[in-house]
Amino acid sequence: MSEIGNASDRCRSSSPTSSQSITETVNGSHKFTIQGYSLAKGMGVGKHIASDTFTVGGFQWAIYFYPDGKNPEDNSVYVSVFIALASDGTDVRALFELSLLDQNGKGKHKVHSHFDRSLESGPYTLKYRGSMWGYKRFFRRSLLETSDFLKGDCLKINCTVGVVVSATDSSRLQTINVPQSDIGLQFSMLLESKEGADVVFNVSGQRFQAHKLVLAARSPVFQTKFFGRMEDDSDEILVNDFEPEVFKAMLLFIYSDTFVEGDDLAACSSPSPFTGKETLASKLLAVADKYRLDRLRMMCESYMCKDITIDSVSHILSLADRYHALDLKALCLKFAAENLAAVMRSSGFQYLKENSPSLQSELLMTVAGCEEDCSSGGKSRSVWAQLSDGGDANGRRVRPRLT
Repeated sequence: MSEIGNASDRCRSSSPTSSQSITETVNGSHKFTIQGYSLAKGMGVGKHIASDTFTVGGFQWAIYFYPDGKNPEDNSVYVSVFIALASDGTDVRALFELSLLDQNGKGKHKVHSHFDRSLESGPYTLKYRGSMWGYKRFFRRSLLETSDFLKGDCLKINCTVGVVVSATDSSRLQTINVPQSDIGLQFSMLLESKEGADVVFNVSGQRFQAHKLVLAARSPVFQTKFFGRMEDDSDEILVNDFEPEVFKAMLLFIYSDTFVEGDDLAACSSPSPFTGKETLASKLLAVADKYRLDRLRMMCESYMCKDITIDSVSHILSLADRYHALDLKALCLKFAAENLAAVMRSSGFQYLKENSPSLQSELLMTVAGCEEDCSSGGKSRSVWAQLSDGGDANGRRVRPRLT
């Protein structure tokens, strides 16, 4: 009986299995606008203008534009365009497409595509960080300057990268798809329906009903207020330091963990001594600081850093310092130090100088750090002198007025 059982076990077969190898590309695109093409001419053969880095397939990339060409033998007859691997990587295989965009609406773009030739030569392999693919003779410069690709002294280049990835997919006998979480939607509906609400906020005459338990779970300030030793049992709480639109956006974040986007961020604005208006994002930064909503603060910082310019950096720096937005503050200090001569001529800098001397000191320290990284020391040192010894934005010493 034992021998029969063993024979039966040997004859028993398992269910067949299968697997497949899938090789495909992860694609992404980046548009690089070059404003002031005529001013870039003459910078020298082999010298380039670089785009910001962008991520495709887990690697960072950058577009390099050579207004005088990359190849000395071409004697500046052509402009050159390359796409470079800007992060660490070994033997990264990818397909590329570089397009010079027609700006007169004819749709006749100049396209150099590796995607179309992938069957002939296969993907291009970039060996290490800094490896490039592109064209030394991308376009003859004399033709470019009379073409529809150059408009208002501006060029637009679109780059598409397709990073090759491979994976092995095994068969599955049973598959149950789990839907994405909708807890944010459910809590948003709870806020909208007001069912079970046990607290009312009076914000400039507009009332918002909410739930103490939800607020306390998201904010340590509300947790202390409603459930601390000196808990607040008031049915209605008066809020005087924020506008209704701002407070409503904060409640939406608390309940749904979402950040208002698009036109809503600019819809709520008010006068500012720096730029003429403050956006909803900057006002939400103040709310996030007051109620210790760290994730909301980071979302505001991420949005506001995109608006850093010569005219706005002093304003954003002041807000970042006031509301403990450390990452945003660091970006503002770095930007202001790198563009100090222009920033010093802005009205925002004068306000910063008169009202926030501590920030001016921090800016001095940032400039000092830039000086240490500067091999020549010329330009940054003169800017340091302007700030530290009373010079003006043009490098001239300003004699103090006698009274």
